[in-house]
Amino acid sequence: MSAELYLLTPPQIGEDFAATLRRTLNAGDVAAVQLRLKNHDEGSLDRLAPPLVQICHEAGAMTIFNDRPDLAARYGCGGVHIGQEDAPYAEARSAVGAKGVVGVTCHDSRHLAMLAAERGADYVAFGAMFQTATKTPKSRASLDLLTWWSELFEAPCVAIGGITVDNAADVINAGADYLAVSGGIWAHQDGPEKAVEQFSELLAHSS
Repeated sequence: MSAELYLLTPPQIGEDFAATLRRTLNAGDVAAVQLRLKNHDEGSLDRLAPPLVQICHEAGAMTIFNDRPDLAARYGCGGVHIGQEDAPYAEARSAVGAKGVVGVTCHDSRHLAMLAAERGADYVAFGAMFQTATKTPKSRASLDLLTWWSELFEAPCVAIGGITVDNAADVINAGADYLAVSGGIWAHQDGPEKAVEQFSELLAHSS
């Protein structure tokens, strides 16, 4: 399969973000959106998240909630993404059900990735691929890791961390199934809509 775009929200958003997200999703092909809203309390999440889930649904993009399987289930998301220090895999699977998506952060570890896939993870995420300003990465993953995984395992792999339109081709060619992008979209000099448009063109030509 060809690689697809996996959009991550900024950690802090306002009421006006819903309109921005709608325009951004309408600008190109986005397979999934991770609601990565770490800087919000549960009360504000209950207000902000449901409209975003609806917008993603209307645009044909799956919603993945970050860290919290319980909130993924509450908001009707398609799945949850968990890190190594978040909820256990079994809890995440129980929350989203057999048909829901559970993705697992595996940093630069082959062992963690194989363990996640063995437990039934729907995708494994490797990174950071490049320098990123979004968060302080715990590891740097090599392009060779993506190639190794894609040649040996059926579970899709997500590449994350510092991916931009300018360096995405290397990640695609290495074998990533999904490009998880945050700053490369929201901090794009011409705006997020233009960024999604450019990513979509790049991914279409690489398929």
